[in-house]
Amino acid sequence: MKLDMLDIVGQIADMKEVDCKNTMAIAVLIELLIEKGYFTRQEFAHKASQLENDTMAEILLMRKFGR
Repeated sequence: MKLDMLDIVGQIADMKEVDCKNTMAIAVLIELLIEKGYFTRQEFAHKASQLENDTMAEILLMRKFGR
């Protein structure tokens, strides 16, 4: 039982490391796109907020209609 738990903890640690690296890669890409003028920081923030609101609305609809 202890070895199973140790394995699970190790897997979680690996997942956290991968998540951290992926987050850093995304942040770097966003910064480069902003620096190159593809969009502004404000446009990015607005779009992120819009997508978050859309996602939340979809979740609420799914809860309401039991999907």
